[in-house]
Amino acid sequence: MSSDNQWSADEDEGQLSRLMRKSRDSPFVPVGMAGFMTVVAYGLYKLKYRRGQKMSIHLIHMRVAAQGFVVGAVTLGVLYSMYKDYIRPRFFNVSKK
Repeated sequence: MSSDNQWSADEDEGQLSRLMRKSRDSPFVPVGMAGFMTVVAYGLYKLKYRRGQKMSIHLIHMRVAAQGFVVGAVTLGVLYSMYKDYIRPRFFNVSKK
């Protein structure tokens, strides 16, 4: 019997368990997703009270705010990863796991 017929747990992994594993590896991804959803929900709520503002301008502002939050979360994640991998081991003699 060849080893090609064996299955691994990664192939049968569900969406929720995959999201949980990815969030443990990089914790700023769920923060970015939650912020994006919060900005979109707030923008849709405020859509009713936009007064004289055009719809296209409101949607552009909402898109820029959501993208800004996601880019900020990704930037913080990269900075944290750089700190964890390069700065902390160099100055505090911490071994990588």
